[in-house]
Amino acid sequence: MGFAWNRLLPTEQHARRGLNWRDGLLVAVAGISTMRSLIHLLAPDGGAMSIAGINVDLAGGGNVIAIFAQWGASQLVLALIYWVVIVRYRALVSLMWIIILVEQLLRALAGHLKPIVTDAPPPGEYWTYILMAVSSLVLAFSLWVRDDKPMEDGIAEA
Repeated sequence: MGFAWNRLLPTEQHARRGLNWRDGLLVAVAGISTMRSLIHLLAPDGGAMSIAGINVDLAGGGNVIAIFAQWGASQLVLALIYWVVIVRYRALVSLMWIIILVEQLLRALAGHLKPIVTDAPPPGEYWTYILMAVSSLVLAFSLWVRDDKPMEDGIAEA
């Protein structure tokens, strides 16, 4: 038994038909990420007050809204990359799960270093910890290969 590190950056494109459970979870994450990014980008307050409960009716509130919109644009780029991998480069699904895990770890670190002051934690805070746990498990299952399971084109299907 061991880890199949070649699943992170496969040497050959490996086309698979159909979706497995890891792909299905990535579709769910991509869908939620797309919706969240569009809300931050397009909502009048960027979701800062209406969703996260951050008071924007004060000096500098417009800057907070602008930062939320810019964050939404960055999130949308990442969501589009998820969709490209799902549709065209499914061999990179494991790499996407490590990117999701790293993003969540960095979000948790940023929240710890620079906490947001609100009456209640914003929904994204819960999502960060849920996705951190899910991505850790999916990544472990994604990379773990049994010695008795044959590998096709350098990639074993779990």
